[in-house]
Amino acid sequence: MATKKSNTATKPAEREMAITRIFDAPRELVFKAWTEPEHLVQWWGPKGFTTPHCKIELRPGGVFHYCMRSPEGRDYWGRGVYREIVAPEKLVYTDTFSDPEGNPVEPAYYDGMDPEWPSESLVTVTFSEQGGKTKVTLHHGVSESLAKRTGAKQGWTEMLERLADYLARL
Repeated sequence: MATKKSNTATKPAEREMAITRIFDAPRELVFKAWTEPEHLVQWWGPKGFTTPHCKIELRPGGVFHYCMRSPEGRDYWGRGVYREIVAPEKLVYTDTFSDPEGNPVEPAYYDGMDPEWPSESLVTVTFSEQGGKTKVTLHHGVSESLAKRTGAKQGWTEMLERLADYLARL
């Protein structure tokens, strides 16, 4: 049986999805919005979603466990483990689906999830100052095509729009 070999010359879009957004807020505040539960629950999730549960242990090896609730009332649990934290410049964490107790589950646990979605992916978020504003660059370790096909790219885009709206209210 043939196995697919890794190709280091692969284009970035074939390895990961990236989104960049400028926020009209100081970097320290934007970083807090990503790392403090009282802020994160205000914007986490696509448009129309709420976040009824969020636990953040902000340290390398610490767990980020959350629930996104759809407008129809369906819960989507997720879990990450922080690999790197450089306040207020960078966050690196794993991303997996989970059950309500925080145990990782396979993506198939959620009906309709694309079978190509990985059991675990890596998310890297960088925060850079730009004249009183903050440039956020998000890299999610799934291909651009998979992110578009599953709605993940749209979901992240909507989340960042919600973050911009939330920051404007602070």
